[in-house]
Amino acid sequence: MQNIITLKNKEINLAELHVMGVLNITPDSFYDGGKNTDQETIIKKVQTMMDDGATFVDIGGYSSRPGADYVSEEEELNRVIPVINLLVSKFPDIIISIDTFHSNVARQAIQAGASIINDISAGNMDEKMFTTVADLQVPYIMMHMQGTPQTMQDNPSYENICEEELQFFTEKINKLQKLGVKNIIIDPGFGFGKTVEHNYELLNNLQIFQKFGLPVLVGFSRKSMINKVINTTPEQALNGTTVLNTLGLTKDAQILRVHDVKEAKEVITLYKKMISVQ
Repeated sequence: MQNIITLKNKEINLAELHVMGVLNITPDSFYDGGKNTDQETIIKKVQTMMDDGATFVDIGGYSSRPGADYVSEEEELNRVIPVINLLVSKFPDIIISIDTFHSNVARQAIQAGASIINDISAGNMDEKMFTTVADLQVPYIMMHMQGTPQTMQDNPSYENICEEELQFFTEKINKLQKLGVKNIIIDPGFGFGKTVEHNYELLNNLQIFQKFGLPVLVGFSRKSMINKVINTTPEQALNGTTVLNTLGLTKDAQILRVHDVKEAKEVITLYKKMISVQ
């Protein structure tokens, strides 16, 4: 895979391994909700993520935890646009991903200085998203989710989750490519409309997504697929996150989306060392 993109005058090879740091501008996210509420805290947190080796910073203003409250588009914009403006002014070279399923929020975020759109619904929650991505010509992360954040954990079921996701992404990729979208990143959607067993079946077969020749992003960070197995809380789940990030790399993931950048970067460094001496 050679998928080199240029963002903020930087050449980024998406076939290499990268860390995406999470910055939630929400009061109710499952781990860091309500923590990033003032400019000083936000700047300090982002500076740390960049110093620790994050390639991307993912900003979200709509909590996607199971059963999350509905947030209006206006409120989402009020949360994320000022933060994007702040970070672009403070860190001119920052590469921001906007975590939204609203096409208008995506468009305004890109206009404010974001560089990537990260859509948990892969266009299912806003019919204008695909044409917006095509118009903006920015990299697009599309995730698989069964249902919505409000309903996704209401008895999720599949006949064969791996086959169903392959079909899902095949259809989505075809639509995007017909619209002229060039840079697509796949996210299998761990924890989004899946049981614990579904999540581990996906992880065990993660390499199947390499058939598309596109970068694969994984987000295990501090999620219930860890906590329900080893009886931890999100606050206690850093070690479990590190284990799953390591396993994800062995299954050909390219991007780790995390709350803890330093530890994820260490995983990548050690993994690269291991494969360099094979």
